[in-house]
This record gives sequence, C-alpha cells and structure tokens, in this order.
Amino acid sequence: MKVVLFGATGMVGQGALRECLLDPDVESVLAVVRNASLPEHDKLREVVHQDVSDLAAIEDRLSGYDACFFCLGVSSVGMKEEAYQRVTYDLTVSVAKTLAKLNPTMTFIYVSGAGTDSTERGRSMWARVKGRTENALLQMPFKAVFLFRPAYIQPLHGIRTKTRWYGAAYALMRPLYPLWKMLFPNYVTTTECLGRAMLSVTKRGFPRPVLENRDINRMCG
Repeated sequence: MKVVLFGATGMVGQGALRECLLDPDVESVLAVVRNASLPEHDKLREVVHQDVSDLAAIEDRLSGYDACFFCLGVSSVGMKEEAYQRVTYDLTVSVAKTLAKLNPTMTFIYVSGAGTDSTERGRSMWARVKGRTENALLQMPFKAVFLFRPAYIQPLHGIRTKTRWYGAAYALMRPLYPLWKMLFPNYVTTTECLGRAMLSVTKRGFPRPVLENRDINRMCG
C-alpha cells in the first residue's frame, strides 16, 4: 500500500506517519510538507510545496497512491468564518479534487472532529465548516471516503503539538489520561490509535463513512 500524507508535521499527522512507517503493509509514504523537517526513513519521501491549495506544480508526483491521510487543520479560535473556511473547506476540497483525478481508486481519510455539524446550519462556526467539508468530500469520486471525528487526542511516543497552549494542556492531562480512558472511553483516543485506525479502515473498510471517537478506538486494534 502506498500512502500520501498531508499534515505530517502536526500532532495527528505525526501519529499517522509513525504508524505508516511501522506497518509492513505500507510500501511507501509521500509526505507533502511546507518545509523539509521529517526524519529520514527508507519508506518516506518528502515533497516540499508551499501552497497546498494549488498542487499543479507537483501533480506528476501524486499518482499511483492507494490512500490519502489528510491531517491538516487549524484551530478556529480567533478566526472569522471566511478565513476558517478558506484554510479548512477550500484547501481540503482543492487537494481532494486533484487526488481524485489522479487516483480514482484511492481511499481518502479526512480527520475532522467530534461535534462536526453535517447539517451545516448549527450555531458553531467550526462545526458548520467541518460539516460542509465532509459533505463535499463524500461527493468526490474516490473508491471510498472516511471521515474521522476524534474527540480528545492524547499524543504518545514523544509526539508534540505545534500549538503552544495545546501543548501545555496536553502536558497537564497526560497523568490523567488513564483515568479519562477508564471513565470516558468513547471520548478519548491517542495519536497511535488514530494512525492505526486509518490503516485498518483503508485495508478493511468500515460500514459507515463517518467514524466517531468510539469507532476509531474500535478500529485501532
């Protein structure tokens, strides 16, 4: 299996990359990044490309892939809907259109979030935009599209978030994670589990396109 990965330097993307490199069924990973920063590995190739919303310059390197793990995302805190839509909906849909054209047999996995609003009419701005993005992806001519909606994600194996105040929160939560997992198993997961679930769903499919946090945990074994 060949995987193209967007967001490899983010917390979720780091987890997905780690599991891809460990999985014997993954032959190679192509990480599209803005800056070369990933560790060297026999399976891994980096493509440095600044404007992810326009992939025309690297299209010749994006064919022949079985799966895309799309882990790019930003916090909506302090953002207006127009700006958030530009970096969430517009960017994701643009990438998906290019990949669908080049890889019609691809499985596309989009990391969304718990509470996403599929109706696109709710009060929460980020949830509406995420819902709009999910709905657009479901119309794409891929072999399959799966929408992951994790809730709380605990980073493992030295993985860190690039958002400073998130990092402080994760550091505080780390000692409590076992308790949270016991009390709220359907609302917590890990970077390891997310990556494994992406691979599992790509290989074996899932009965529904939307995977809530409990489904992700079920598929990460």
